[in-house]
Amino acid sequence: MARRKKKVGRYPGGLILFSMTVALFLIGFCGLLALQSKRLVTYIRENYEVRVFLDRDIDSAKAEPVYKKIVARPYVLTANGQPQVNFVSRDAAAREFIAETKEDFKTFLDDNPLHDSYRIRLAEDYFEEAKLQAVKKDLEAIDGISEAVYQENLVDTINRNINKIYIVMTGFAVVLLLIIVLLMNNTIRLALYSQRMLIRSMQLVGATNGFITRPFLLRGLWQGLLAGLIASGLLVALQQAAVYNLPELAVLQEPVKIAMILGALVVLGMLIGFVSTYQAVHRYLGVSLDELY
Repeated sequence: MARRKKKVGRYPGGLILFSMTVALFLIGFCGLLALQSKRLVTYIRENYEVRVFLDRDIDSAKAEPVYKKIVARPYVLTANGQPQVNFVSRDAAAREFIAETKEDFKTFLDDNPLHDSYRIRLAEDYFEEAKLQAVKKDLEAIDGISEAVYQENLVDTINRNINKIYIVMTGFAVVLLLIIVLLMNNTIRLALYSQRMLIRSMQLVGATNGFITRPFLLRGLWQGLLAGLIASGLLVALQQAAVYNLPELAVLQEPVKIAMILGALVVLGMLIGFVSTYQAVHRYLGVSLDELY
């Protein structure tokens, strides 16, 4: 039986494909985790409320001008063209208070001491203690508003924790990327080790370096493309499974940015495959015969 002829650029690629797919999946997972974390932070900030209490003697006719002045402020969040300002009557506030505390103040008070109020959601850029203080002062300067309140010091605490999380995640992602690139480079180099004699034989018969390198580079690009597509598919499946089991995660999804991450994975896979293959092949092109053995 005739021995099968070995073809340039053909080498055991299953290990490379598997390793690259796992590596890209981990990189993509870190990217999705960072994206979801950023969206979660934005969601928390945009749902943070400042409560504005109106004067006790104000009526509905006077409350309308107050509302118009509030929604005209630049720090008020706008979603789908609507300012995020909600009116809460004193009766509704009383019901909320009783539901939360389980104590009915109406049993020992003849009057409802609570005020009508507006609950204002702020733009993300104003999620800082200094800016919130300025917002509070600006709101209290509006005629008809008795007080503006928010949970002081909570914002700075949240921002500090968020910054710590970002630093840890960034450091972890950078270290992971470096480790993965080094591992992939070594894996491809080991896979090409079996082709070193074939490369030297082609050099001896006069083949140029470009002719020898081309099929290996094409194989590296193809493996990177395939690994990127598989890793992207696994990430999409993981994401859909997470949303299916936790429907609350749907508000954190950003399809355009997710698509950009998946596209970047494919490009990164092709880049790693090309560069690592190029380095490995050129290493064997430049070694002496003694070093090959």
